[in-house]
Amino acid sequence: MQETTRFLTGITPSGTPHLGNFVGSIRPSVAASRNAGVESYYFLADYHALIKCQDPERVNRSTLEIAASWLAAGLDSEHVTFYRQSDIPEIPELHWLLTCVTGKGLLNRAHAYKAAQDKNQEAGRDGDEGVSAGLFMYPVLMAADILMFNAHQVPVGRDQVQHIEMARDMAASFNHLYGAHFTLPEAAIEDNVALLAGLDGRKMSKSYDNTIPLFAPRGQLQKLIASIVTDSRAPGEPKEASGSALFQIYQAFATPGETEAMRRAYADGIAWGDAKQMLFARIDQELAPMRERYDDLLAHPDKVEAALQRGAERARQQSRPFLQRLRDAVGLRALTAPVRAPAAQPTAGTQALPSFKQYREKDGRFYFKLVAPDGRVLLQSTGFDAPRDAGAAIARLQGEPDALAALAAHLQPVAPEQREAVAAALAALAQAREN
Repeated sequence: MQETTRFLTGITPSGTPHLGNFVGSIRPSVAASRNAGVESYYFLADYHALIKCQDPERVNRSTLEIAASWLAAGLDSEHVTFYRQSDIPEIPELHWLLTCVTGKGLLNRAHAYKAAQDKNQEAGRDGDEGVSAGLFMYPVLMAADILMFNAHQVPVGRDQVQHIEMARDMAASFNHLYGAHFTLPEAAIEDNVALLAGLDGRKMSKSYDNTIPLFAPRGQLQKLIASIVTDSRAPGEPKEASGSALFQIYQAFATPGETEAMRRAYADGIAWGDAKQMLFARIDQELAPMRERYDDLLAHPDKVEAALQRGAERARQQSRPFLQRLRDAVGLRALTAPVRAPAAQPTAGTQALPSFKQYREKDGRFYFKLVAPDGRVLLQSTGFDAPRDAGAAIARLQGEPDALAALAAHLQPVAPEQREAVAAALAALAQAREN
């Protein structure tokens, strides 16, 4: 029974952090990093940023702002491993090793690549127009990030589960060829991640240009909060908390008692100006101490750089010897080294486990299949409208004893002679999750 669980989270430096990032990711992740029995890895995915952003100064500035935000929010760089992806040269080398065991067909099914192709086809363009090799190979680099430190759990939303399943596929392929080197990671699905409303009521997102920068100066914060869209109900007229962006943002920062008091104020007809002033005061109360630390870090980037370098050295204490073992395993070793026996195939109870593979078909629907270590398809789903629904079905099959019967309507019929193999495969996955 493993005593410590390794969690790994990547943050792409492609913009300035906003309140939605804080509520949905930074605050809960900092809290989780303090849990006993957890070994946390947080990295700035600056290689990933290059896929979307070719502005060098923006990438560099965003790296500073995001690193400073996490540190200001309380991430203890001495307690966790906090590093910049590009400071770990073993990651791109592992990326290449994984590329050599990854089928192009697997990458063809990646959601981001298929979405880019679909968008091009809808516009009457060639399917690969504007698609870089970096975008196509993105899942392999993500797998290298995860597998380099043999992470057990990777917190993701349901729309990103496919990346973890692909990392598992790559790890299993490498293990099959060269011996059991990689832990098969699992997605820690974040069903309760708070999605904060923006200035216009839609989800707070840089894409909508409706964000409130996390550490905006006090005056700017007050001005942005004053611009939150509200309805035309006058002071004294009861207001609805449900569907109110202002109320939702307030709830994300307030205590339950404060939230209930604001709900009553809505019912009593609080003026929108007064409600916005209450929201400003509550957010500023929580962020003011962090803003002071953040401003100090931006003014002294050497402090941030030092924290990242310490984290990189800690990370490389693991990545250097591990990559050397992988190089040795694939035959990239000194010519004077003794000849090794062929890699032993994984045995039951180690890495040779069945795996779920999730993918999208040309009909636009999402499917999954359960594949045995020898490549046999044991279980095949019917189509789902959304990837999160397929991911939810996989999660149930992995964790609920009676899920096979409960999900029968979403599965192709299992031949009688294969039922025992399916049951054994699901039991093996359940046992692996417990160990």
